[in-house]
Amino acid sequence: MMELLYGLLTGICFGFFLQKGRVLRYDKQLAALRLQDMTIVKFMLSHIAVAMVGVYWLYDLGLVKLSVKPTILGGVIVGGLLFGLGWGLLGYCPGTSLGALGEGRWDAVWGILGMLAGAGLYAEVYPFLSKTVLTWGNYGKITWPQVLGVNHWLVIVPLVAGIGALFWWLEKHEL
Repeated sequence: MMELLYGLLTGICFGFFLQKGRVLRYDKQLAALRLQDMTIVKFMLSHIAVAMVGVYWLYDLGLVKLSVKPTILGGVIVGGLLFGLGWGLLGYCPGTSLGALGEGRWDAVWGILGMLAGAGLYAEVYPFLSKTVLTWGNYGKITWPQVLGVNHWLVIVPLVAGIGALFWWLEKHEL
């Protein structure tokens, strides 16, 4: 039960940050897709950096256990194309469509209905996909530190520094 409560609290906090960062706005979404406004890129990268440091810090303290999913290029490529197509057509990604609906934007309902239909369709075609697309480029449960044969902090620290450098560059050369 506590895991569900933690998930709910984390989701509420994330929704709060989505709203405060103004990334739920349709115009921000389209400007990001057109590379005219980097607010959403900076928002996503900052959350990735914080989550990466936080999860591995908790892991090192023995408070969490990692559950690495297999790297399957076929699924990643097809899923990424479908995700990008839906985002480009609708102007919302799944998380922002829920947040936008919470702000009263009824056009986000199309995104939510699309997510539900997509999940149902995926469940129906999963037996076929598991024998085809989900076998293409299956590298198993790997991480960059494992591939490089180094401690995870030797990957995390340069990535966080790179994100910081990108933020600095984007602020200096805002599109």
